[in-house]
Amino acid sequence: MPNALPYVVLASASPRRRELLSLVGVQFEVRASRVEEKQIAGETGEQYVARLAREKAQDVARAAGTRPGAVVLGADTEVILDHRALGKPQSDAHAAEMLRSLAGRAHDVLTAICVVPLDGGAGGARREEVASTRVYFGPMSDEEIAAYVATGEPRDKAGAYGIQGGAAKFIERIEGCYYNVMGLPVAALYRLLTT
Repeated sequence: MPNALPYVVLASASPRRRELLSLVGVQFEVRASRVEEKQIAGETGEQYVARLAREKAQDVARAAGTRPGAVVLGADTEVILDHRALGKPQSDAHAAEMLRSLAGRAHDVLTAICVVPLDGGAGGARREEVASTRVYFGPMSDEEIAAYVATGEPRDKAGAYGIQGGAAKFIERIEGCYYNVMGLPVAALYRLLTT
């Protein structure tokens, strides 16, 4: 008999994460966290995403109270280039700058997920995982970058692109989980929710 999936409180306002949770049949509600996303000096990309996912889950869990059988899911996705998290673009010009830095190169997309039980401490410990996917961009001309930025798609996305959108035409290949690049490594999450 398959394991029943717990009810999830998603500590994120990401529409892509909502879409992926729905895709795999998870019942959930959204309660975005108030955690500031800022990398600490000396923190690796993996440490950064893991810390943010944990802090987001714990922030929402404190406010959610006790709910047997439910969990809070915190997640954070970052594009890592030359050992540096690019974050989300602050402007269209910043998005274009990010895309120019990615053009013709490989980079890593890291997503950390953290699951915190809402059972008042009796039903299990926090579970965490960090997934990594290598993404290879082809060359992009300034005109192509400008046209993509003009769509508005890069504005709310780590690294200024969405693999499931208009940037797909620039991505030559990936090594790892496609859904991780969208913002939620589905197979890894399923393992955390069913173990």
